[in-house]
Amino acid sequence: MPQVGVDEDFFDLGGHSLLATRLTARVRSVLGVELGLRALFQSPTVAGLAGALAADAGLVRPALTAHERPEAVPLSFAQRRLWFLHRMDGSAATYHIPLALRLTGTLDRAALDAALADVAARHESLRTVFPEVDGVPCQRVLDPAEARPRARLTDVPAAELQDRLAEFARRPFDLAAEPPLRAELFAVAEKPDEHVLLVVMHHIAGDGWSTGPLARDLAEAYAARCEGREPGRPELPVQYADYTLWQRDLLGDAADPDSRFAEQLDYWKRQLSGLPELLRLPVDRPRPAVAGWHGDHVGLELSPELHVALLELARRTGTSLFMVLQAGLAALYTRLGAGTDIAIGSPIAGRTDEALDELVGFFVNTLVLRTDTSGDPGFAELLGRVRETALSAFAHQDVPFEHLVEVLNPSRSLSHHPLFQTILAVQNAPMGRFSLPGLDVATYAVPTGTAKFDLGVSLAEQFGPDGSPAGIAGAVEYATDLFDHSTVAALARRWTLLLEAVTADPEQPIGRIDLLDADERHHLLERGNATAREVAAVPVPQAFAAQVAATPDSVALVSGDLELKYRQLNARANRFAHSLIARGVGPEQLVAVALPRSVEAVVAVLGVLKAGAAYLPVDPAYPAARIAFMLDDARPAVVVDDPPMVADVAEWPDTDPEVTLDVRQPAYVIYTSGSTGRPKGVVVAHGGVASLVAAQIERFAIEPDSRVLQFASPSFDASVSEIYTALLRGAALVLPPAADPVAALTDPDLAVTHATVPPSVLAALPEDSLTVATLIVAGEACPPELVARWAPGRRMINAYGPTETTVCATMSDPLTPGSGAPPIGRPITNARVYVLDERLRPVPPGVPGDLYVAGAGPIGRA
Repeated sequence: MPQVGVDEDFFDLGGHSLLATRLTARVRSVLGVELGLRALFQSPTVAGLAGALAADAGLVRPALTAHERPEAVPLSFAQRRLWFLHRMDGSAATYHIPLALRLTGTLDRAALDAALADVAARHESLRTVFPEVDGVPCQRVLDPAEARPRARLTDVPAAELQDRLAEFARRPFDLAAEPPLRAELFAVAEKPDEHVLLVVMHHIAGDGWSTGPLARDLAEAYAARCEGREPGRPELPVQYADYTLWQRDLLGDAADPDSRFAEQLDYWKRQLSGLPELLRLPVDRPRPAVAGWHGDHVGLELSPELHVALLELARRTGTSLFMVLQAGLAALYTRLGAGTDIAIGSPIAGRTDEALDELVGFFVNTLVLRTDTSGDPGFAELLGRVRETALSAFAHQDVPFEHLVEVLNPSRSLSHHPLFQTILAVQNAPMGRFSLPGLDVATYAVPTGTAKFDLGVSLAEQFGPDGSPAGIAGAVEYATDLFDHSTVAALARRWTLLLEAVTADPEQPIGRIDLLDADERHHLLERGNATAREVAAVPVPQAFAAQVAATPDSVALVSGDLELKYRQLNARANRFAHSLIARGVGPEQLVAVALPRSVEAVVAVLGVLKAGAAYLPVDPAYPAARIAFMLDDARPAVVVDDPPMVADVAEWPDTDPEVTLDVRQPAYVIYTSGSTGRPKGVVVAHGGVASLVAAQIERFAIEPDSRVLQFASPSFDASVSEIYTALLRGAALVLPPAADPVAALTDPDLAVTHATVPPSVLAALPEDSLTVATLIVAGEACPPELVARWAPGRRMINAYGPTETTVCATMSDPLTPGSGAPPIGRPITNARVYVLDERLRPVPPGVPGDLYVAGAGPIGRA
């Protein structure tokens, strides 16, 4: 600007955190006083700062000047960590910085080579190697002639250019012997006047800001060499090695309680005490034991209108654009189930002295910004918390992140980055433009396919010709070990929705912000629950009678050498039903069936239902105290605990009893373990059975020639599913050997085609021992390794449902190995499922919430 009035606001004029740091550095060098960033945020005018200088100016830090160098120059704190990571996996391109320039026009190759050499000669960091001396890494600056980079010319077809660029960008460095800068010139075969210059710099030698001086120096050197002269830039006042030594003088000895190092470390120890080890976000795959750091990115754009609104919100709240974005990201993470203690990393330029402005080197430091989102604060209140934390962090920014990790010593893991796993950066460093005379120069993106963090958000403000906000553009880099592209794209979309909501109403609590767009909401509420199907909901005895009439001579029940056809099983059940009716049993009454898996148990269940009563299955193998509790609590009219009670009924007729039932009347009672540990009886009506049977017959592909194993304990509701899906489809229900029911899963003579088993049973089976074609897992969470073992060569389905939902609420599609944790699937026929938050609103996919089930099936009552 041509001039700035004494009462104009620094931030209203476009100031941000980086410019604020540069301003305090300028104040230090020109006025000889130390001005904290907090003073600038509190008094962001010339007039306000003049008063702050008199009241709050602190002890001035030492100026950065050229130092006398020891024989072995140590690494800077930031370099130490990169050196260590490089030693662990020197083949990774995670910390490579590729700079690709598309050059169109007449290129002077000799001038380009000379210009690259001039840049390396000017900046020692670009010709520094990192050998070990007595096991300790140090900096060794090579002579310019020894470290002269040359851009080798490579001809490449246009179709192969991207792959060749990526290959060169990923080529590992030998930091102990090789300069951390290399270049290659690719000539595009089909275009004689087009080249791509790819310069790859290892992060240990430079950072994002470094591209500014690199661009300026390369442009000036190339122009000079094209004219046959040497560049005329003055010698730099300091080099990176000087900074390394100055950094140690500035911080002092951490063991000295009066040092800057100790004072700032005390702050960070307090600030990060009790920080969660890991930020848990919805991911698509389990976190690997060792992170591969493979990555990709999703583009992100915020509209000019939102850009304006964000800046206005920052102005009104006395914050910066970065603080608003950080608060928004912390609020989003809380809403995505990450908790209320949110740690986000933020790179800070680290160039706190003006002497560093024109230097290529690795100065960037990383701050851990911890945000407390507890109490469901309004966004404006949350911004206040973020502002306070950020200003305190800026005031203690000199402690290198690497040393902070060493001191705090969090749980070390090769699976994730320490202290934070997401980094947020608003790129406002002076990046510089690459401009070479006689050439049209355009930057060219060369992804390395890596990710330094789980998620890395990098944004840059855009401005129109008149300086007006024109939007914010950037990308979200993500670890492909954890996330799919669609998941990260959805996260970016939700962040945008949240930012739009809070700029419209900053006072609204973050828990009330809607993170779903209209299409997603419709999918969760409607399309994903489109399970309606016309199913004849009739009482179980009526449905079984219809099946008997359709397939009277098909095998209904198999027990050892005994096979009962449908008409035979029906006749036995009818006789037992008549015997119960003679005892006064009828609708709305309860009969306990305390029999083990047996023909008599199946006959008893059908007989109780035909008598109009509901049955209470009691596994006689249960502990006596539990059986006594169930019987005392349920108070059945009759207890069937002796097989002759079922078998010795020959005197009764074998015709269907004339009993009128309503689908709303009870069919059975199952006692669950209860959430409190006290068994809880659940009464389930006939109405839910029809949809359950229809869904399972379809999903399990049960046919009339199928043989369904009755594996579950009689007191477990899976037995209901096994009995009904077989007998209401015309299939055969196979009873396992009483002494060893698991053997039925591996006995080819039984010819079982369908079995429902808990995952713990599968885990104990020998490899390749199962003979069933369709395997249903239920009752417990199924680990992916069981899917890998048992899914190949058969249909394997994961079923889920509490007893109250008539056995089953959801079922997966057939499982396949390698697809991660098995899902519980989609709602079954005529059921609807919703995952809701504490306000009973649908949560985004992948976000934890409570499962709510509705529809025809879930009509049980406790």
